[in-house]
Amino acid sequence: MEITILSPGIYTYGAMLIGGVLRDAGHGVTLTRTPATPADSILLMSLFSTQHLLDPAIRDLVRTHRERGGQIYVGGPVSAAPEMVLGELAPDAVVVGEGEKTVIRLVEEGVSPDLPGIAYLDSGRPIVTPPAPPAPIDRPLPLIPDDIGSQSIRGASAYIETHRGCIGGCTFCQVPRFFGRTIRSRPLERIIEEVKAFSAHGATRLSVSGGTGSLYGSTGREMNPEAFIALLRGMAEVMGPKNVSSPDIRVDCITDEILDAIRQYTIGWVFFGIESGSKRVLRLMGKGATVRQVEEAVERCREHGLRVAGSFIVGYPGETERDYEATKDLIAALSLDDVFVSSAEPIPGTPLADLVVRTPRDKNPAFVPHTGEYRALNLTESEARCFDLMMHADMFRPQLRLVTDEVYNVYLAEARKQGRDIRAATELIFRYTRA
Repeated sequence: MEITILSPGIYTYGAMLIGGVLRDAGHGVTLTRTPATPADSILLMSLFSTQHLLDPAIRDLVRTHRERGGQIYVGGPVSAAPEMVLGELAPDAVVVGEGEKTVIRLVEEGVSPDLPGIAYLDSGRPIVTPPAPPAPIDRPLPLIPDDIGSQSIRGASAYIETHRGCIGGCTFCQVPRFFGRTIRSRPLERIIEEVKAFSAHGATRLSVSGGTGSLYGSTGREMNPEAFIALLRGMAEVMGPKNVSSPDIRVDCITDEILDAIRQYTIGWVFFGIESGSKRVLRLMGKGATVRQVEEAVERCREHGLRVAGSFIVGYPGETERDYEATKDLIAALSLDDVFVSSAEPIPGTPLADLVVRTPRDKNPAFVPHTGEYRALNLTESEARCFDLMMHADMFRPQLRLVTDEVYNVYLAEARKQGRDIRAATELIFRYTRA
């Protein structure tokens, strides 16, 4: 059976993984980043953003493929809201949750109420079957495209999955809702086999994925630094230490041994999800970490010769001007090597999405007009804080970055784009919540 997997814009690990599963099941599989598919092929769409449901190119592809009599199945992170996917794209079915086993039965047997882990329309009414059990953590090699080296995701050709689950409970994050809060780690030898395969296909740098990277090999809430260090060492032996990164780590999931290994076996960067300098907002976000822990983690990284980046979220419902100023103060105090700023985006299936639904528009920073110093730019409060924080962070890097007219316009365009995307996602969530 010929199957085309669409992973819009980038080859995601999930799309490559499903491609490998289907390949090893005996099917002909083509993986593409562009919305196109042969008429005689089953189309699997691996969608990782709510925005994909509103993308005209994707919607046109679905319509055209259906008019040709083709079958369309959708999976990926958007499956957390299967009714929304069915309502917007009307595919033949949605693969809900971990789909390695489900997708084989779906393409071979078709839609059935007896198949767990899917959603479909029956006379216009959404039907969601009982959940499929968690997929085996050991599985075939991914289907790696020959042009994998041409893509760059924060500098990496690909993020490879080393484990599933996260002990955290951040309200804006889908990972613990999608994979659970128990850590399921892959066998080290299988990961290294995969790293070699990516290298053979031209990957230039690989990053560790799976929520918090340093949780690899953990049991319960007990970390296993030796397992994580062995992972980094094994990857570096294949790729070279300057071609490995393990950026995403919680501030409360580091040890001196882990930091030494990151310096020795990777590009030497750590990426912390800091999110806010306000204790109150951190509690609203369910971060499970304090500002003091952030400060101590950044200091420890510097003691080990590492460079530190941090992500921050502004415009979280309930964030006050005082909360925002606390974030600006923290950025000034930390003097991070790089900073990523995002407006709070409600991802379906997360507590943040539920909070957004409960928050009146005139109290939601994503909709409230900004009346401060940027009022002439016609921004929302969330957009204004996003724009302002990007410029503010540049003033407190170890090496000062000047905010030129070009940088100013790039930051402004990014803040506005995030605002439009978030409002569109919010409207979508409202539509299906009311339904």
